[in-house]
Amino acid sequence: MAPESFILVHNIAKRHNIGTMARSATAFGVSEFILVGRREFNSFGSHGSTSHLRFRHFHSLSEARDYLKEKDCDICGVEIADGAFPVSQHPFRKSTAFLLGNEGTGLSAKECEICDFFVYIPQYGCGTASLNVTVAASIVLHHFGIWAGFPERIRDGNKFSVAEKPVKQGGRNWCSESAEVVAQERKIRKQNGCHDLFEDSVIVNDSQSNLLDVLFSD
Repeated sequence: MAPESFILVHNIAKRHNIGTMARSATAFGVSEFILVGRREFNSFGSHGSTSHLRFRHFHSLSEARDYLKEKDCDICGVEIADGAFPVSQHPFRKSTAFLLGNEGTGLSAKECEICDFFVYIPQYGCGTASLNVTVAASIVLHHFGIWAGFPERIRDGNKFSVAEKPVKQGGRNWCSESAEVVAQERKIRKQNGCHDLFEDSVIVNDSQSNLLDVLFSD
């Protein structure tokens, strides 16, 4: 089976960065964009690419990790950390999910715990201590695509051809699963005594998302 790439986002402070990362994700063949915590996101900068990308949501890092491990997927932290490999060395072994850290503080200790290994992006100039998270995502995804041998997209003039826009599924700027998945998720959380204010906000936002779909449907 050919290796796949994933983006795993948990603690991104500027949610408009997700739209730009989604654009890079579609360019470099990412299979799924996984959001942990908040379902809603800002698609600014995506240039419509979110319609061509599968989104998946989990409430916790442990749930996301379990899902990825079921897919036999490594989790790679993108961080200038002890023992991190230069991404140019392509230290990949199989399907990989790239966990991007907070714009200011990087990966937290909790995020680092779920990572199987780390990569960093070597810098050659002296003017900045680190890269913007969306730029970092683009670079590591490009390197993974080279290592995995993803076929290059056909070109149309001086740009790459874009596939027809898929049928819209789910809310605008909203990561939604099927009704069955949501019902099962809530049942499990209720059994585990995990009902909290975040869960209430999710229920409210579900209703808001449905209303927005009616008001702004294509």
